[in-house]
Amino acid sequence: MLNNNDVQALMGSTVQDSSSNKIGKVGQVYLDDESGAPQWVTVSTGLFGTRESFLPVSDANLADGVLTVPVTKDMVKDAPQIDEDGHLSPEQEAELYRHYGLDSGGGGQQTTTSMDQDVPMDRDSTMDRDRTDEAGIVGRDTSGPTTDDAMTRSEERLNVGTESVQTGRARLRKYITTDTQSVQVPVSREEVRIEREPITDANRGEAMSGGDLTEEEHEVTLTEERVVVGKETVPVERVQLGTETVRDTQEVSEEVRSEQIEVDGDTDRSADTDRDRPGR
Repeated sequence: MLNNNDVQALMGSTVQDSSSNKIGKVGQVYLDDESGAPQWVTVSTGLFGTRESFLPVSDANLADGVLTVPVTKDMVKDAPQIDEDGHLSPEQEAELYRHYGLDSGGGGQQTTTSMDQDVPMDRDSTMDRDRTDEAGIVGRDTSGPTTDDAMTRSEERLNVGTESVQTGRARLRKYITTDTQSVQVPVSREEVRIEREPITDANRGEAMSGGDLTEEEHEVTLTEERVVVGKETVPVERVQLGTETVRDTQEVSEEVRSEQIEVDGDTDRSADTDRDRPGR
């Protein structure tokens, strides 16, 4: 149940039905003359919001700038056309009650509060100026202060960039392994070979130089080559770590929101034209 403390919050709030269908924005608030509680509000409907429709708010709920009403969007569009002269006559109230299927006491509520002297909340108190009479202004803004003759449509766009993050490490580690190498090395050695030659005139003198019968010993030293193995450490290559940049493409998906503008009412007599104009 709304009260007189909700009047300021109602001005310019978004109106939706119980199914969360947007109806429009509050233009004027009509208060009960005795209690000061809001009883009726007007909402812009029709082509370019040129029509103000009345709807009851005695059973409405206001939260976070959104006014939820127990009537449908179509009922508000088809509401009886009533001039905004600051006062609802008993006949006008009765017509509205019949349209919304309400009791004359207001939405089925048994109350003695009279609605005969309902008065509108002055828009000047919320700094909303009607600039309809100013040059270059067509129509009026029913959702807030009128600034120009156009509505700005906005949308979200993705701003995608990159950043460097650490993904891993690489290091060089040197360790020793043992292997076996085989090399064929040529070697030589001396062996005893007995040579016998007969006595001839050429060697007879040497053969007969000693005694007739004697004991003798003759010795020959034998040699051979043996393999000697030595090792030395020599550098064979240089190994170092480096980095290279590999280019790739990644797909990024993200939801973005955009505002859409629709036209309510008789669109047969309207023309949609694109032209450059400054936004709000």
